[in-house]
Amino acid sequence: MRAKIFIFLLLLVPFAVTTPAQEFLDRVEDNLGLQSSNGLFRAHLSGLFDLEGYYIDQRPPGLLYEDQSFANPRLSLFLDVNLGPHIYAFLQARLDRGFDPGWKDYEARLDEYLLRWTPFDDSRLNLQFGKFATVVGSWVQRHDSWQNPLITAPLPYENMTVLSDEYVPASPTKLLARKSVPDIKETWVPIIWGPVYATGGSIFGDYGLFDYAFELKNAALSSNPSEWELNNSYWRYPSIGGRVGLNPGPSWKHGVSFSIGPYLAPDASGLPAGKTISDYNQITLDYDVGYAWHRWQLWGEVFLNRFEVPNVGDADALAYYLEAKLKLTSALYAAARWNQEIFGTINNGYGHEISWNRDMFRIDLALGCRLTRHLQGKLQYSYGRRDGELQQGEQLLAAQVTLKF
Repeated sequence: MRAKIFIFLLLLVPFAVTTPAQEFLDRVEDNLGLQSSNGLFRAHLSGLFDLEGYYIDQRPPGLLYEDQSFANPRLSLFLDVNLGPHIYAFLQARLDRGFDPGWKDYEARLDEYLLRWTPFDDSRLNLQFGKFATVVGSWVQRHDSWQNPLITAPLPYENMTVLSDEYVPASPTKLLARKSVPDIKETWVPIIWGPVYATGGSIFGDYGLFDYAFELKNAALSSNPSEWELNNSYWRYPSIGGRVGLNPGPSWKHGVSFSIGPYLAPDASGLPAGKTISDYNQITLDYDVGYAWHRWQLWGEVFLNRFEVPNVGDADALAYYLEAKLKLTSALYAAARWNQEIFGTINNGYGHEISWNRDMFRIDLALGCRLTRHLQGKLQYSYGRRDGELQQGEQLLAAQVTLKF
């Protein structure tokens, strides 16, 4: 059935690129807005419909949850509301198979909601509260399917480590033993979980060549999506993050980010006597860079990350990716991404220093085609390998069709 749905959508592509179809979608887009007679109130509804197909050669890699090849439809709706020049609100609702592909059967969610106040007539200062993407890093700013040149996220945003936010290892030996089992995606965490739509407040703006953003959220960068909701601990264990950017010209962008906060869930079990989750932080530093030149776009990020692990000590990691996009024609592009994660060592309790997680590299290759201003398609092949014999999805073949309205 999933294969038939995917084939059906592909058969719609020739129709969707015809002139009548484009005129229809243009009319739909034009009629999804509402505004008062004096222009004080403005609202606009837009959306993305994605249909993805994943071919899995073994256990699913990253944040894919199906153990076999599967199709993943997703409907995302965005509502932008302006009240005068100083008040802005935003909502993002989704209907899909879980926040990450294959996580659930089907569900409807409100992924983002925010209220923003801009006190001045320029963008030097903005105050925002709600549930929204983290300000840390640069991939988050282009993570939706229409902007992401590839289909999957970079490795630091989706590769599971052996650390759990729920179950504390009783000793270094117990933690190291997790390296010999497949990913337990229900409880293990990556360095940063996708766009991290945690709840909290933010202050941001730009001034000349510089931009800045600082946030206080109710969950750490590595937290599971179930921890992002408003009622999660009510900021008893806050995470603080920020980014300062330098934009010296139209071609270059640089940014330095940080984040610090407890990464364990409020109900985590196995903590040492007298300790709370606030005694164990995730500390992250990130540098990001972007460059555009003629038909080329280049991006890169490097993360230095530390988990303070109960009964173990500090678990450090270095993660980075380098990504390139080349526009081949007005519609066709090619993209590639090199990803790598390198993990530090811990004492195994017997006097030996051993890497606490399995080092990994992955290469992602993609072809994309922006058929019209409403329709695009992508094909991606990925090959990744971890140290050791136990692998978690060495090869991945993915396809994605996106309809924008």
